[in-house]
Amino acid sequence: MPGHDLILAGIDDLENGRRTPESLLVSIGAERLRAAGLDVPAAPPTDGYPEHALYELLASDEPESAHGRYNALLRRLVSFERALEHARAG
Repeated sequence: MPGHDLILAGIDDLENGRRTPESLLVSIGAERLRAAGLDVPAAPPTDGYPEHALYELLASDEPESAHGRYNALLRRLVSFERALEHARAG
């Protein structure tokens, strides 16, 4: 499935308490991923918005490319969610 590498890494990072772009991405999609049948661990506390935390983390690393990288990660998350839901429904 498209993006599975990011999702698996994010789940592993959440299980191990790591705050990474992947773990924040999974936190953003946690509700939809759980509804599709994945076991997603609870996210570490953020300001309540993992979207903001992800953008801030990306911007702290490379501010000039943060917006594009953020949008690319969200597209991959949505693509994975759709593929997973389609596979579960079929």
